[in-house]
Amino acid sequence: MVKIIPVMDLMNGMAVSGKSGNRSTYSQLKTIFSPDSNPIAISNSLKLTGADEIYIADLDLIEKQGNNLDKIKMINTFVPVMLDCGISTFKSFKFFLDFAYKIIVATETLESIDELYKIFDKIGRQRIVVSVDIKDNELYSNSLDIDLNEFKNVLHDINPDEIILLDISRVGTEKGINTKLINEFSEFKENIILGGGIANDNISEMDKLGIKKALVGSAIHNGEIDLSSNLY
Repeated sequence: MVKIIPVMDLMNGMAVSGKSGNRSTYSQLKTIFSPDSNPIAISNSLKLTGADEIYIADLDLIEKQGNNLDKIKMINTFVPVMLDCGISTFKSFKFFLDFAYKIIVATETLESIDELYKIFDKIGRQRIVVSVDIKDNELYSNSLDIDLNEFKNVLHDINPDEIILLDISRVGTEKGINTKLINEFSEFKENIILGGGIANDNISEMDKLGIKKALVGSAIHNGEIDLSSNLY
């Protein structure tokens, strides 16, 4: 069985959508869960449909152009939020614990491996999610001078409960899953949350590959994947 975790990106107080992580082209989200792009209304509908947690990326925080924390904190009161907010250091991680149930530490914005070790030394694992961001089959990061294999060694050291394997190149495309990438991370399959390009046709394939959880955006919001059972 694969647990489906719905995805929502926020920008300027509204839910938005785009493709391949190209944030300059994002536009207001069209979703079957609300007549408009109000993230609180969408989240409430997602919960009523079966979601027991939601992945939210605050694109304004990630781009250092404001934030949507008031809405995120409100959503977290009725459905647990897994928040990607551009964490770079232990200090920033600690601050955002007040706004969401789980905080994502993404390779895109992480300042250094030392800061990652510090987070795992000081914070309970149940509130930490590590996101391995991949673009064009390489580790994607603004600051880390490390390749994918080297980062896998770090993952073995810190032993996270949950690891997002996010193929940014496929985000919003519904092009399907990156099987090669999944196989490269096979030793972590019990901990992996797969994201990027997932369509309904991929669910059974993920199940066969041993993937237990998946982040799904476009295919949920356009109704292709029925969230009513939350498990496939």
